[in-house]
Amino acid sequence: MDANTIELLKECNKGSKMAIASIEQLLEKIQSTDFAKLVKEYDKEHKEIEAETTKLLKECGEEESEPGVMISTFSYLSTEIKTMVHDDKKIAKLLMDGCNMGIQSVSKYLNKYTESADDSVKVARKLIKIEQHFMESVKEYL
Repeated sequence: MDANTIELLKECNKGSKMAIASIEQLLEKIQSTDFAKLVKEYDKEHKEIEAETTKLLKECGEEESEPGVMISTFSYLSTEIKTMVHDDKKIAKLLMDGCNMGIQSVSKYLNKYTESADDSVKVARKLIKIEQHFMESVKEYL
């Protein structure tokens, strides 16, 4: 596969890892059973994207990499979590902010790597769609 395809796959892989880490960090703070169930469903979908991108990268002879932005995101989330007291509304806002960042990031790379192979474009679009649906679903918990 070409460099554009590999870079797009790496970005999708990093984005899904960041989402998984953030979701799992916030999941234990959620009070509502229904909200927790919803978040777990989207955690599963992100794990499927991560597995798919990892598989495609390995087929290219490439290794997945850890997201550099993850450090600053964890720092942000850690600060926010420390200041909240198990508040589902605040957690919903954090998750929506994360979805928005994910949509912007993957869209940016999808536009940047326009010569990417169809399978990587398909994965990127699928990840964007997951983030959009997740953000929409979380709105009711604000």
